[in-house]
Amino acid sequence: MKIRLPFIAASALHFFLINQVPAQETRLLREPAISARHIAFVYAGDIWVADRDGKNTRRLTTYPGTEGNPQFSPDGTQVAFTGEYDGNKDAFVVPVEGGEPKRLTWHPQPDIVKGWTPDGQSVVFASGRENAPYPYPDRFWKASLKGGLEEAMPIPRIHQGHFSPDGKHFVYQMIFPWETEWRNYRGGQNNPIRILDLTTYKQEVLPWDGSKDWNPNWLGDRIYFLSDRDFAMNVWMYDLKTKNLSQITHFKEFDCKNLESGDGMLIFENGGWLYTLDTKVGEARKLTITVEGDFPWARTHWKNVKDDIGDYALTPSGKRVLFSARGDIFSVPAEKGDIRNLSSSTGVADRSPACSPDGKKVSWFSDEGGEYQLIIADAYGKIEQKIALPDPTFYYTPKWSPDSKYISFGDAGRNLWVVDIATGTSTLVGNEGFAHPERTIAPEWSPDSKWIAFTKRLQNEFNAIFVWSMEQKKAFQLTDGMSDCKAPAWDKQGKLLYFLGSTDLGMSVGWLDLSSYGRPVTRSIYVAVLSRDEPSPLKPLSDEEAAPDTANKDTSVVVKIDFDGIGQRILALDVPPKEYVFLAAGESGVLFYGEWQEEPSTSPNPTFTVSRYKLEERKAEEVMSGLQNFALSNDGKKFLYGAADHSWGIADAAGTPKPGEGSLSLSDMQIKIDPLAEARQIFREAWRYQRDYFYVKNVHGLDLNWAWKTYAPWVEYVRHRSDLTYILDIFSGETSIGHSFVRGGDYPDTDKVPAGLLGCNYEVVNGRYRFAKIFDGENWNPDLKAPLTQPGINVRQGDYLLAVNDVPLDASMNVFSLFDQTAGKQTRLLVNNRPDKEGAREVTVIPVANESGLRQLDWVESNRRMVDKLSGGKLAYVWVPNTGGAGYNFFNRWYFAQKDKKGAIIDERFNQGGYVADYIIEVLARTLYGYFNNPVGDKQPFKAQDAGIYGPKVMLINEMAGSGGDMLPYMFRFKNIGPLVGKRTWGGLVGIWDVPGLLDGGIITAPRGGFFNLQGEWDVENKGVAPDIEVEMDPKLVNQGHDPQLEKAVETALEMLKSQEVKLLPQPADPVRVKRPKK
Repeated sequence: MKIRLPFIAASALHFFLINQVPAQETRLLREPAISARHIAFVYAGDIWVADRDGKNTRRLTTYPGTEGNPQFSPDGTQVAFTGEYDGNKDAFVVPVEGGEPKRLTWHPQPDIVKGWTPDGQSVVFASGRENAPYPYPDRFWKASLKGGLEEAMPIPRIHQGHFSPDGKHFVYQMIFPWETEWRNYRGGQNNPIRILDLTTYKQEVLPWDGSKDWNPNWLGDRIYFLSDRDFAMNVWMYDLKTKNLSQITHFKEFDCKNLESGDGMLIFENGGWLYTLDTKVGEARKLTITVEGDFPWARTHWKNVKDDIGDYALTPSGKRVLFSARGDIFSVPAEKGDIRNLSSSTGVADRSPACSPDGKKVSWFSDEGGEYQLIIADAYGKIEQKIALPDPTFYYTPKWSPDSKYISFGDAGRNLWVVDIATGTSTLVGNEGFAHPERTIAPEWSPDSKWIAFTKRLQNEFNAIFVWSMEQKKAFQLTDGMSDCKAPAWDKQGKLLYFLGSTDLGMSVGWLDLSSYGRPVTRSIYVAVLSRDEPSPLKPLSDEEAAPDTANKDTSVVVKIDFDGIGQRILALDVPPKEYVFLAAGESGVLFYGEWQEEPSTSPNPTFTVSRYKLEERKAEEVMSGLQNFALSNDGKKFLYGAADHSWGIADAAGTPKPGEGSLSLSDMQIKIDPLAEARQIFREAWRYQRDYFYVKNVHGLDLNWAWKTYAPWVEYVRHRSDLTYILDIFSGETSIGHSFVRGGDYPDTDKVPAGLLGCNYEVVNGRYRFAKIFDGENWNPDLKAPLTQPGINVRQGDYLLAVNDVPLDASMNVFSLFDQTAGKQTRLLVNNRPDKEGAREVTVIPVANESGLRQLDWVESNRRMVDKLSGGKLAYVWVPNTGGAGYNFFNRWYFAQKDKKGAIIDERFNQGGYVADYIIEVLARTLYGYFNNPVGDKQPFKAQDAGIYGPKVMLINEMAGSGGDMLPYMFRFKNIGPLVGKRTWGGLVGIWDVPGLLDGGIITAPRGGFFNLQGEWDVENKGVAPDIEVEMDPKLVNQGHDPQLEKAVETALEMLKSQEVKLLPQPADPVRVKRPKK
């Protein structure tokens, strides 16, 4: 037992064999820019420059981190770009001929280069440094080449855009999208392109039909942009004089991307190639570009993979451990001998090792050949047998039968199988029943190899224990399904079956519902006496003389199960109900169990404690704590543990080992990595994940074979993990679905400089930096400490910052450059209420690494005060940041504290989703049934139900609310609680869980569940929830300090209050209930 925290055609394989060397022409060229003489683009994580016709290509930047977003200065002599030179994305500029890049920004939030000002004196970049409630990089700033404080542009929200030639107007796309590659997207984050007058803030909106319109460029009296109006992104043009719209390019297979302009020319990417388009001619021309150079990331290299361990298994007596790591299978000795790489298969995923109980064979799953198969090898990795498995897919949890003749395993479809090693024949045992995030099927073999105990989810979604008879080829249900039972474990003598059971699962059975949140589920440990002939293992203890046993003992185990009356032979062990996570049966009469030390749903790295229970002694004792992995040897005498610090060890199962005891040496877990071979495997795996895990079989109509043939050739051009991520993102976007994310992977390591922040805004006055605003925090809360409001600091808004750690500061410098390496460290500030040193004082503060929480708190409190002011104290304001833990906590903290209000504004703008927020809806929809009097004070009665606000409610929504943030307003409207005000939500109502990780530690999602309504129609996904009252965030009003959406919500609620106010009744006259017969 172990515990750990949570068809490719032959022609396709032939493709990989004949395309080992890329063609001369290079593909995957991205993010192009163009000037009068040059083009620039990104490839292999670096920026390259070539002549305008694509010839004479040379690398402009080189660094282990990534560089991107090149933008030529108006005169074409310099290139601004985003670089990760100190582990953070910042703006840099470098001469087009090459040289040392000059850094322009130092803020620890990402600063993404977007362009230049028309005069060429400043670089325009996007940053979320002052944004709230979340630091989305959707505000443009200007960084002067001369240095100094960056200046925010007067456009409240912006994703892409360009100045007009005279610099007086700006054409832009407002919304920063969560998923750039979602094909045919039509949800709330699609918005029209707008032109803003930078003096009057008057806007012109370009014609729009709900399409995805991006990358606006201003050339003369025309706006060029990309649009998918014909269901592929193509170049379109809007004539500012005639107001006519026309399509310029007509690509069908691939989207045009990253349209940029310069000197009357357009440049864009399509299908991994670069194209230029002369606007005078109107024809697109493909550039032939060859990129040559050394690519350090793509070199074959050796790497230690001890921190990449995935699956694990102990050998029968605990002499060795089998690990899977980075696609290879390792055999690691407990003490003596060498680490052996049993598979040595770069570019192949070998997973889930297991050892036969007789110690002679090792098995694992391998995708060599294109689909996973079961490998049987000897202890040194010599392959003896390859077994093709049914229904090619992803497989899980192989377990050998005690007689070493069979292996049970699970698959992506939640099926449980048994394969006969001798014949290679697989038999279907059962199905878990639901694609629940927790895989609980957990097969366990009986000691005689005749039965398999497993867990199945019933129609009530409670787990029940089943056993499968190898002889009868039939499953039998052991528990009745009225409690939630899982984690079966056989006692070594085969007379008892242990399992975990919960009778308080309750609301937590609705795992997707927020109403399940904050309800810890406890479990007890039960034991089932399998035969009616066996005595209770918990019979009363009594010291008695035993008669000598002279009979010859039969040591063979034969499991006998009497199903009749077994419910009466289920007993509870005398250990208290707790949050137990697993059971493992050791030697006969010994049971190991794990108990969570932290709440797993809220802790990022939860650990558990392992305890041991002895039936004979009726006693439990703690064995080891702080663990995240555990496995028992077959004989029950040794166990493997994995600690939170990634250390591993083997310990005596009869003892109480200390941390580090029996520790394994993993320094030689080295593998030779061929990044291109890995990239091929990762793409193949990602393709299979969409086939095997996508929530509907037709993959939204996508021809997966077409997708394979189309995008597999691109992989041959990968020279950096960012190239592979780009391919995976485009490929997954072909499924036309939300939550199609690509994250992580083996990127080059870069040292991050921990820059500090003071929780403030700056301004430059009198040639000096001044505190324009200081943000309050909650200094009792470790996550919301405000450096400048700590007791004794006494720095106020309007004070000047004159020096940092004795380094003088003036307006010519970038203030953030003085805060490198200060996060979490004592930092000395020289401050004064005047712009000179006379009378200045020094204070010591501790800057924070991230001040977004302070800005979020200020945003929420400012909104609450505004609602209070506009409503005359009548309305509550509650922001719901997501529909997970934070949303649950925010709602509980702020809603009930304002239950004395007459109505409420529920703000779910920027809601980042999570669960289905049924809890919030149920509270908002509560009914006032009456009162209970209060005989003290002013005699204000208690309400029944008392925890609620009984008056009109309005919900605010916008484009940046999605997933659970789509479902919340959907339910708000469904329950007719009140109107929705704002803008259409994102439109991403599918769920992601259950998809395995990729070989190099990255992930790609394949949504596992989608929402359909009571009419039997798929709903919300790719359209969002529309408001009842649509309100734009007008830039002019926002720049004046207004929130038009919030103000409209208050206006609406106050109007509703005129007819819907719930006036509390006073206590009636005292009742007279004592009556007697008249005398």
